[in-house]
Amino acid sequence: MTRDSAGEPGADDGDSVVYDLAPDCTADDVEQGRPYLAEINGIVDYGVFVDLSDSVSGLVHESVLEGTYAVGDELVVELESVRENGDMAFEPVEIDDYTVEEVGHDYSLTGTHRLEDNLGEQIHLEGEVTQVKQTGGPTIFHVADENGVVPCAAFEEAGVRAYPAIEIGDVVRVTGTPEHREDSVQVEVDGLSKLEGEDADEARERLEDALEARAEPHDVAPLIDWPAFEKLRPSLEEVARLLRRTVLEGRPIRVRHHADGDGMCAAVPVQIALERFIADVHEDEDAPRHLIKRLPAKAPFYEMEDATRDLNFALEDREKHGQQLPLLLMLDNGSTAEDVPAYETLAHYDIPIAVVDHHHPDPEAVEDLLDAHVNPYLHDEDYRITTGMLCVELARMIYPDLTDELRHVPAVAGISDRSKADAMDDYLELAAEEGYDEDRLQDVSEALDYAAFWLRYNSGDQLIQDLLQIASDDEDRHRELVEFFAERGREEVDEQLEAAMPHLEHETLENGAHLYRIDVENYAHRFTYPAPGKTTGEIHDRKIEETGDPVITVGYGPDFAVLRSDGVRLDIPNMVSELEAEIAGGGVSGGGHLVVGSIKFVSGKREEVIDALVEKMAEADIDEALSSAAPIDD
Repeated sequence: MTRDSAGEPGADDGDSVVYDLAPDCTADDVEQGRPYLAEINGIVDYGVFVDLSDSVSGLVHESVLEGTYAVGDELVVELESVRENGDMAFEPVEIDDYTVEEVGHDYSLTGTHRLEDNLGEQIHLEGEVTQVKQTGGPTIFHVADENGVVPCAAFEEAGVRAYPAIEIGDVVRVTGTPEHREDSVQVEVDGLSKLEGEDADEARERLEDALEARAEPHDVAPLIDWPAFEKLRPSLEEVARLLRRTVLEGRPIRVRHHADGDGMCAAVPVQIALERFIADVHEDEDAPRHLIKRLPAKAPFYEMEDATRDLNFALEDREKHGQQLPLLLMLDNGSTAEDVPAYETLAHYDIPIAVVDHHHPDPEAVEDLLDAHVNPYLHDEDYRITTGMLCVELARMIYPDLTDELRHVPAVAGISDRSKADAMDDYLELAAEEGYDEDRLQDVSEALDYAAFWLRYNSGDQLIQDLLQIASDDEDRHRELVEFFAERGREEVDEQLEAAMPHLEHETLENGAHLYRIDVENYAHRFTYPAPGKTTGEIHDRKIEETGDPVITVGYGPDFAVLRSDGVRLDIPNMVSELEAEIAGGGVSGGGHLVVGSIKFVSGKREEVIDALVEKMAEADIDEALSSAAPIDD
């Protein structure tokens, strides 16, 4: 026998060829009349047993043997016969000089999309390991191929890790049998091996090409013709592509959104679109529940408290369930310098972050920390394009079959944020076609705001879906819930204002604007609905209606102030930056839009901060085209 210097088979002229089966070869790879290299694994009175591969073995009968043999000896054999029960018989072949040619198993790969057609039959898969979960019984490997992700159960012994060398990110070949497990399909593993070298490279290239193609967002026409939106469409498609790819890679997604009407109109459609796409991609029926989590955020930025909680949960899920660390999706939040410390915390673990927001951004502060960022200010537009409007289109790019359930949602988002966008008339008309007149839209907005307050830090998935009438097929319950929540909310607002309005302070500023101030800490009910921001906004709306003039309203407490303006160009983000620089030791922070926002400061500097704030308001230009565009962050 000859081999080349690298240990590969040689090809000396005139030598006979003996074939060496790869370990994963099966009986189907054995041909009659071909000599194969075998190893003796057992000796009995009636012959010797030989192995040609891990799964190909048989008997060489003593009647055709000459000489003596020992376990471990090599022998060249040919197939003699295959009995009805599948047992194979071999006979020795006398060859003095030969070269060895290795034979690989010819795999016919079965895509995950064909598993139902192959139940109970052995199949072969090649894909990337996206999750490894050890149960009390088998080890579950989630394997992603070109078509989807399937759980593959490998059993060593109860609670013992099977194939311990296999890790997340490895490209593997799985041989097994698809079987139903409850309402899911699971592959019962017969063999699992890591691909190496050219085999791995070819598989990765094939998987990457397929993943890129499938990650492409759907080319859907916007719900309305809106030139301003077209500027943002490429950036929104980038986010859709990133999210679809994340699902295909089996990575979890954690959605954080502002806890108000626009934030929920943004997050819920995206959540449901992702859940449905996950259900299409994953054979595991529990995958949508495990791979996407939506959580509201009270603050107008990503707080360190939320970031450390999210990171801790992600690390625990990686440890307990073998999941990858998630992608963070920030909606109606996340564009400012105040988000940076939380983002930098996640950066230590290479957690990708995408943001869709319409608050005034600090791009220089956040861009290097984000994998994708959509904000109308980055395209010479502003807050009037609400995040809910953007995310309805984002959801449709991810899962267009959701469209019929979303036609009314942009109008709800616009009313929730008091948008004066040119597109509002078109959105209101679209909603009217679905049976939502302006009174009903206003009720939905009020109901969402009321529910968000009492849910606090919980997502309230089914309740919010019922209020928004998305992924909810009980219209009677939807209408009853909306009416009840909206009515309760208005009653509690009236009670709050009845207590607060007598304590309202008024002055006329040098620029002619009315300024109203209210100490919401001492002259409004605490820890109940409405919160300080909502209380300030309701007072503001009543004073606009009462005066018909430019109005600024400030609601303040020991260490915060919330601001609303109509008809005055305040540029609140810029004012916050100036106050931060001008008041030493004030601890000033905050932000918002041009005419709505919130400020924090240390309580000992409250009087100085409020006085300086009023001075800046008095110097602001009157611009009656500007009006409050959003509820204030509480």
